[in-house]
Amino acid sequence: MAFTPWRATCIQMDSKVASNAATKEEAWAIIDDNLANAISKIEAACTSDTPPKLVVLPEFAFQGPPRATPVSEWIERACAPIPGPITDRLAEVARKFAIYIAGNHFEVDPRWPDRYFNSSFLLDPKGEVIMRYRRINTASWTSPHDIIEEYREVYGEDGIFPVVDTELGRLAIYPCGEVLVPELSRVLMLRGAEVIIHPSNEPANARANAAKVCRAAENMVYLISANISGAIGFSDTERGGHSQIVDFNGNYLAFEESDEETVNCSAMIDIDALQKARRDTNMGNGLMRTRFEMYRQYYATADLYPANQLAEKAFETYGELTPVQEKALANMTKAGVLRA
Repeated sequence: MAFTPWRATCIQMDSKVASNAATKEEAWAIIDDNLANAISKIEAACTSDTPPKLVVLPEFAFQGPPRATPVSEWIERACAPIPGPITDRLAEVARKFAIYIAGNHFEVDPRWPDRYFNSSFLLDPKGEVIMRYRRINTASWTSPHDIIEEYREVYGEDGIFPVVDTELGRLAIYPCGEVLVPELSRVLMLRGAEVIIHPSNEPANARANAAKVCRAAENMVYLISANISGAIGFSDTERGGHSQIVDFNGNYLAFEESDEETVNCSAMIDIDALQKARRDTNMGNGLMRTRFEMYRQYYATADLYPANQLAEKAFETYGELTPVQEKALANMTKAGVLRA
């Protein structure tokens, strides 16, 4: 199957923080303002001389992070289902311009009403949610790994590591700091991913930039990373910016130096070129040369952050996760990662 090259655009935008609100009404006024800002930026990109087929919005773009807000208050005040009131607004724009829209927001699921998830999603040109990924690697809110037995029964592996096959190619998504976890990108590549979408909300720095280049190059995938502009969600002083699009060789196709609002981080994605590179038998094809079975035994016995620690009871405040984090550190010591 041949793919026509298509354009991706990162929406680098400011975001107000709903955790500063005293009531649900105030919080949703902030969310609505953020949604209006996002939609105006998408419309600007789509009516430009270089309209995209896919736009990517930052992590926490609509609600901001909960910061120190207790779980039950954050759920009541600012969280929403997917599909729901946030994705419904974006669906209208997706249909209007016949584009894919990727984003992220804190989600509630009626199966676990006392928890919320950091969820990334993809809408198709019909406005339908065709992919949802809930953040796995976190010690700040519930991960599918914290309730993995029940979660796997409900959603299966496709719901844990989703990859969706589209007219743009095979797409996957995860947010922010998960780019620092090599195994996640590896699994998505092994499930067929050709493009990794990366909504982010992080301080611009060399560590984050290096991780994005590495994940793209080592997995021979395109990586499309849209970061917040202005101050990041967890800080009033650290700045975002550095939205970027990296090709399957680790080269920048687009890089936004500033931390200003912009839709200028945009580039063409060529899936046929990626597939050709993956079929190459020369030195540049790292996937073909990698001997995965050599590492299997180490991963089979690795048990650092313990699973199912929130299976019986959800947590309300961040401090309640301390015993779980202490177990993870003890496991790291037992494995020899930390010195006793």
